[in-house]
Amino acid sequence: QVQLVESGGGSVQAGGSLILSCAASGDTSNYDYMAWFRQAPGKEREGVAAIHAGVGSIYYGDSVKGRFTISEDNYKNTVYLQMNSLKPEDAAMYYCAVDSPFSRVHGGNWYGFDSADFDYWGQGTQVTVSS
Repeated sequence: QVQLVESGGGSVQAGGSLILSCAASGDTSNYDYMAWFRQAPGKEREGVAAIHAGVGSIYYGDSVKGRFTISEDNYKNTVYLQMNSLKPEDAAMYYCAVDSPFSRVHGGNWYGFDSADFDYWGQGTQVTVSS
């Protein structure tokens, strides 16, 4: 079991920045990917960024490339999401997720953002962007 706790959400004006954090605890040796997803009301969950923990392979959703940066601190089992140049359309609940040994991405293969590949999820942190 892995527990994930997100923090850092809040309200910001368009063009501003926020840093989200996700701290993992529990069986932290048993996942390969840490990822951020987001979901706005009435919309499907969308993959934002993912990192192959300890390896460094990084993937971004098309809508955030060039604006968001994912990074990790392996010693703290924490992943960060630096969000710059925020837009109103970035407003959503942001979720942190990790895979498990039963996931097809476990071992390093990446198939694109698919929430079904992630087995443990945090409670989410809200990001609001005003225009």
